[in-house]
This record gives sequence, C-alpha cells and structure tokens, in this order.
Amino acid sequence: MLRPRTPAEAVRLFEKHKDALPIAGGTDLMVAWNAGGLAGRTFLDLSPLGAWSRIRQAKDALAIGSLVTHTDLLRHPLVRRRFPLLAEACATVGGVQIQNRGTIGGNVANASPAGDTFPPLAVYEAVVVVVSAGGRREIPFLEFFAGPKRSRLAPGELIESLRLPLPARPPKRAMFRKVGTRAAQAISKTVAAGLLWLKRDGTVEELRVALGSMAPTVRRLRSAEAFAKGKHLTPAVVREAVALVSADVSPIDDVRSTADYRLAVSRNLLFRFLGEAG
Repeated sequence: MLRPRTPAEAVRLFEKHKDALPIAGGTDLMVAWNAGGLAGRTFLDLSPLGAWSRIRQAKDALAIGSLVTHTDLLRHPLVRRRFPLLAEACATVGGVQIQNRGTIGGNVANASPAGDTFPPLAVYEAVVVVVSAGGRREIPFLEFFAGPKRSRLAPGELIESLRLPLPARPPKRAMFRKVGTRAAQAISKTVAAGLLWLKRDGTVEELRVALGSMAPTVRRLRSAEAFAKGKHLTPAVVREAVALVSADVSPIDDVRSTADYRLAVSRNLLFRFLGEAG
C-alpha cells in the first residue's frame, strides 16, 4: 500500500508505480478485493489528501475535489442551491454508508454506464481535471468515458477535481429521476437529468437532457435538444422530441431490465418533463 501525504507525492508515486490502483472510499474496489480479484495488486491510498477533499467556489465555477464524498455533496449549501440535481443524485447512490465513504472522483473513475451522478454532471457540463507528472489537463465530462468501465485517463493520471460552470441564470425547469427495482441499494434501469431554459416569449432557449443506463456511457439527447431549441413546447413538438430519444441511445437487455422497457420509461420521463413546461 502506497500512502502519499500530498497531491505532489501522489503524482510522483503514481508515475513510478503506474500499475497501482488508486483508492479512496474503496466502495467498488473492496467488492473486487473480497471476491479475490485484486490479490497481489499495489494500492495508491489517496484518502489522506485533504486538498482534494474540498468544495471551492471560483468566479465562474464550482471546484469539487475528487475525494469529496456523496454525503458532502448532498449536504453542501452551494451544491444544493446551484446544482440541485447533483445533490439529488448523490442521495440515491447506494445507502448511507456508501454515501459516507464513496467519493465523486472514484464514482467517475469507475465509469459505470449506470452512474447515478453522471446525467446531472453531463447536463451541468462538468469538466474533469486530471493531473500527472506531465502536468494538468481538462477533459469535458462526456469525453472522459471510453466505454463501460473504461475512461480516457492516460497512464499516471489521477482525477484531481471536477469543475462545474456556474449557470448565468437558473433554469426554468430541472429534473432528476432514477428508476430502479427499489428505492435504495439499486443499480438504475434508467437514470435521467434535464435542464430547460425558456425565452420570454416561451420558446426554448436551451434544453439539456442526459440519460444513464441507456448506452455504453452516459449520453446527452442531442437530437431532441436541437429539435426543441427555438420552439414552443406544443404537444406536437413534445411528441417529436420524445420520438428522437432513440437517435442518441442504445439500451440493452440485461439482468436488471429490457431495452424496450428502458426506452419506454426514458421517453415517458422526457414527455413529462417537457409537457409540464409547455
């Protein structure tokens, strides 16, 4: 077990031991450990890095350290006020014990197609800030994922923080919805987040909708977003936007649900979100 005490030391150790597994809350890795899948692996324990455990407001963005827990996020007053969908999502992650230990950076690094926080982070257009011995770089959230359980982190890179741009004004409507078998400790069948801004004349200024558990990675509904922009949300426009959901997702049949069910529920969520705003 490697135990750096500062971010700089963590970067140096990870550059030297690129096969090490970074660990913070360990809520996913310990499952694999108990199953015997990580025997002999070296771990890079990031939990002592206090600098990565903070939430800070900059002029135009909120910086969330990668070691901030789900509990920290769902309780933080600025997150609750400016990014309420993220707070709602964090309250659905596992149970209280998981929320207390699991970190936002670990959640993102895990790259699950069903990550509860991912649709809110996608519609808030988060940026993932990563560091390595070669320096620091920023990756737009949707570009971070390379597939199920795969990210675009290069060898030696660690997630330092997530940056959420502060919106110029609050949306007219916002939505977060997780659909699972039960209320807690459930992996989602589909998980959705949406933001909607309207102009003074009632036409759509901007629509952002993202779905999880509906493709190999979290997806924005770009086709529906583009179609709705500049239009009044009449019943006909809403129906057409809903019909475009399948243009941007590719749900599958698995042990939790069927592709048809996922698609039908996701369309219903979008229909209700847009219909109630029209």
